[in-house]
Amino acid sequence: MKALSQVGKYGLRALLYLVAYPPENQYLSIRQISDDLGLSFHFVTKIFRELTEKGILVSYRGPSGGIALAKPAEEIMLIEVIKALEGEDFFDKCLLGLPHCGSAKPCPVHEFWKEVKFQLHQNFSETSLALLGEKIRTQEVRLDE
Repeated sequence: MKALSQVGKYGLRALLYLVAYPPENQYLSIRQISDDLGLSFHFVTKIFRELTEKGILVSYRGPSGGIALAKPAEEIMLIEVIKALEGEDFFDKCLLGLPHCGSAKPCPVHEFWKEVKFQLHQNFSETSLALLGEKIRTQEVRLDE
C-alpha cells in the first residue's frame, strides 16, 4: 500500500468540495471547483472523467452543465472513491513496495502493516462522503492549500 497519489489527493479533494458545497442547480462547474481549490482544471477534468466512468459522478455538457454525484453522498463510501482513484489493489500492496509480499514471504513490517491496512479498509468502508462533507461544513477543516 502507498500514500495517495496526486490523482487520489486531487480527486478526493475535488469530490469533497462537490459534497461540502453542493450547487444550487443540479451541476457544479469543474472550473469553479478547480479555481476554488487551486488545482489544474485539466487534471481535475481528467480525474472527474474517471470517476464518471466508475459511476460515482455524472456529467452534463453545456452552459449550465458540470458535474454531480451519481447517487446520494450518504451512499458513496470513501472506500469506493479510493479504489476508483487508486485502483482495486490499493489495500493489497506492501508498505515497502516489495512484490509478492505475503504470509509465505513477508517483509519486515508485513504483520504490522496487515493490521493497519485492515483498520484503514474498515474505516474507509464505514465513512460516507456525506459524513466528510458535513465535517467540512461544520468544523474547522479545510480542502485548499
